[in-house]
Amino acid sequence: MNKHKGVIIAVSAPSGTGKTTIVKKILKVFPELVFSVSATTRQKRENEIDGVDYFFITENDFRKKIDKGEFVEWEKFYDYYYGTYKSFIENNIEQGKSVIVEIDVNGALELKRIYPESILIFIYPPSFQELENRLRKRNTEDESDYKKRIERAKMELSLKHKFDYLIENKDLEKAYLETKNLISKIISKENN
Repeated sequence: MNKHKGVIIAVSAPSGTGKTTIVKKILKVFPELVFSVSATTRQKRENEIDGVDYFFITENDFRKKIDKGEFVEWEKFYDYYYGTYKSFIENNIEQGKSVIVEIDVNGALELKRIYPESILIFIYPPSFQELENRLRKRNTEDESDYKKRIERAKMELSLKHKFDYLIENKDLEKAYLETKNLISKIISKENN
């Protein structure tokens, strides 16, 4: 049995800010970090893999898991459910493994409420206009979903002051390096 629990590192950002790209690069540099795969009821995108990017499940199955208390946090937005499995988080941190969670703002704040020792990192765009441009270029949503993401981004940006660390993504490589250096400090602190 390890002497200490692992740490939970939650990375949040509005859609289109680059958090997925940054987290994927972080995982390549820190193989000791365990990625928490969330469950969702939304459709799988072309480049996504079930069980790697998300666990893609039906709304009916998701609701059953809510009723059984299987999620540490869950939310319905953009007409889809998203959630983080409680057993996954707890099993890993009890074994002394650190977990990185790519999560929406409300989910991150709920994680912090349940696990006060968790570290919350918020990645934000240089401007709201730039965020709108990035979402348009991404072209992964229809117009209705695009508008919902823009509205949600406004809410998420209004809560960034509740996070432990703020990183601006004006330049993706710079934001990645800043995140990498921060996580390196967090992990080395945990291991000492």
